[in-house]
Amino acid sequence: MKIHLKALGCRLNEAELEQWSSAFSREGHRVIKDASEADVVVLNTCAVTTEATKKSRKLMNRLHRENPQSKLVVSGCYATLEEEEVATRLGVDLVVNNHHKDALPQKVMEAFSANTMPLIAMDSDESSLFQRGKQRAFIKIQDGCRYRCTYCIVTVARGEERSRALADIVDEVNILHQQGIQEIVLTGVHVGGYGSDNDSSLFLLVKALLDDTDMPRIRFASVEPWDLPESFFSLFENHRLMPHMHLPLQSGADSVLRRMSRRCKIADFSNLVRQARNAIPDFNVTTDIIVGFPGETEKEWQQSLETVEAIGFGHIHIFSYSSREGTKAAGLSNQINNDVKKSRSQEMHLLAAKLKTSFHQAQLNNTVEVLWESQKTAGEGQVRYSGYTPNFCKVETIVSNTVLLESQIKKAQLIDFSENRGILKVIYSL
Repeated sequence: MKIHLKALGCRLNEAELEQWSSAFSREGHRVIKDASEADVVVLNTCAVTTEATKKSRKLMNRLHRENPQSKLVVSGCYATLEEEEVATRLGVDLVVNNHHKDALPQKVMEAFSANTMPLIAMDSDESSLFQRGKQRAFIKIQDGCRYRCTYCIVTVARGEERSRALADIVDEVNILHQQGIQEIVLTGVHVGGYGSDNDSSLFLLVKALLDDTDMPRIRFASVEPWDLPESFFSLFENHRLMPHMHLPLQSGADSVLRRMSRRCKIADFSNLVRQARNAIPDFNVTTDIIVGFPGETEKEWQQSLETVEAIGFGHIHIFSYSSREGTKAAGLSNQINNDVKKSRSQEMHLLAAKLKTSFHQAQLNNTVEVLWESQKTAGEGQVRYSGYTPNFCKVETIVSNTVLLESQIKKAQLIDFSENRGILKVIYSL
């Protein structure tokens, strides 16, 4: 079969696509880029916000409309929370909820694959890189979350925590490195909770990856700030662990954090960031902020702005609060009207842009190693390459088209910052 895989939402959804791609390829099926040519289209949906569910529905409709002859398989958080509704939508042939998504390839093959030997059987060590064409891979290390932040529907959709075996993760990373992958990102619903159900921990997993693999660059997706032990930042003494972490703050006011049922206070978060920056030069902390959480007063909003500015972040994902049925926050009083949320969002975006510029300008004149990832023609015998520094600043350079950088880690000097594009410009150094 020709299979097209598509995901909306989080890095975990992307990591699951990686796993499904490998599983399909091992059985001789082709994973293709064009949905219109596929026999089976698999969509991994998102439901983190109301807008995400709308996008999931629209994409389901579009995929069916563009290729009505294909079989449409839907999984992910939206398909789990609204399984009956999704199953009855026009064009949907199979729903695989989150509780069974590890077995999705097998369920698809059982449902739609002819009982014949595939024409081409590909070795797993060869197929994954061929599908991906990337330099970075997302590694799913766990699923589910034992906490219940009042605004979060994902923990309902994903269920209890389930950690992958440490040895399985190490094996997967070694295979990816053999394929030419230069960087991995550890992902999950509750990354810091890794090992809560198998006598391990995120610390031990990272140590094993540093000791038992040769992957050049290892970094994290989102990690809750209360999960990290005192000794955690000692791991970054190994320069293969990238000096960047996405630590979701969500609000800069302790009173709002309590209503969110967040397990972190502003003082603790600030201390954690200080630890990181004291241990590792130019450590980049990025975060999430929710604007307009129920009951957020003007005083709390000003506290949030002051906290964010005092801590400083390299980048901020800003979300206007979206009420989700099935969450505790949906029943809280004093819901904030949309005009106030819009105004506060604009204010936070202005602050985030200022902080991002400040962080990036502080990187200028540094010489760093860049993983070059993609290229575009720049005219007159030149190409434009883009990539990322260890602390996850996006950079680009223009070089002769005779210089081959893609998938390579090379040193470069940071010379300028394009504020409107959010990209550092570099001088490439051989």
